[in-house]
Amino acid sequence: MKNPNKFKGNVIPVVTPLTDRYTLDAEALDRIFTNVYENKASPFILGTTGESASFPAELKNEYIETAGRLKPNGGVLYMGISSNSIDESVEMAKRSFDAGADAVAATLPTYYCLTTDEMRRYFIELADRVQNPLIVYNIPATTHMSIPLDLIDELSHHDYIMGTKDSERSTERLAQSLKLWASRPDFSHFIGWAAQSAYGLLNGSDGLIPSTGNVAPEIYCKLSEAVANNDSEAAYYYQHQSDVLGNLYQSGRSLGQSLAALKALMQEVGLCQPYMMSPLQKLSDYETSQLITAFYELLDKEGIKLSKLNHV
Repeated sequence: MKNPNKFKGNVIPVVTPLTDRYTLDAEALDRIFTNVYENKASPFILGTTGESASFPAELKNEYIETAGRLKPNGGVLYMGISSNSIDESVEMAKRSFDAGADAVAATLPTYYCLTTDEMRRYFIELADRVQNPLIVYNIPATTHMSIPLDLIDELSHHDYIMGTKDSERSTERLAQSLKLWASRPDFSHFIGWAAQSAYGLLNGSDGLIPSTGNVAPEIYCKLSEAVANNDSEAAYYYQHQSDVLGNLYQSGRSLGQSLAALKALMQEVGLCQPYMMSPLQKLSDYETSQLITAFYELLDKEGIKLSKLNHV
């Protein structure tokens, strides 16, 4: 029997903070986790924003253990286990739950183009072997495949598949997802498309997973509070803040470049250093200077106020 207590709320897909030697920066991770938890959100490590595909097993294992130690009493922690090897994903899941994870998330393996039946068999085998809460993560931008909604709905009845994070940018798909799962007491729908945060929450989605929450988690805290108060005007006010801040570091950049820009912003507000694991690269000094100038202009223009841990 499934646990009827759904996973929900704001989940921040945190970056992996690195030192100049490309090792895990535990002090920076402490600051990032503190900022996330104090803004009523939960961290999700080793996802797309966390550059998980670029890291060796040793760094991933250290990250898992460090994140588990930083989880406060009563906190919720999500960990990514995506790999092209199902054995590696199962092993990461075991390490994650041993360290204190509440749920793990997995994308499709990314090398081969899979049929719907192959997708089905993969997630069923993964869930059967993990035997703990698993979230199906749909992100065609990196896997180059879309998991059909009817397949996710079928998988949603598996005892250990507890939810989905959907980062596919399709308003039709989002609307259909909410029709399927907004009223399900045992299956969670998380929005991985920040531009639809307000719409999704107002129409029954269970939570958000916005990368912009790394630098401004308070925006999503306030947005969720507005939705809880049935204040759609306020919800769309904070949606606008999310949009303009996200566009600042994402517009005109590839996914990898946008993650480098996000880390540059996080360095500016004192959260972490800007280093990226190869093949991704940090921004040039010129690009960083231009971005930071635009950042402060945007904060002033839009009246965006970040918490004391971020912007002084």
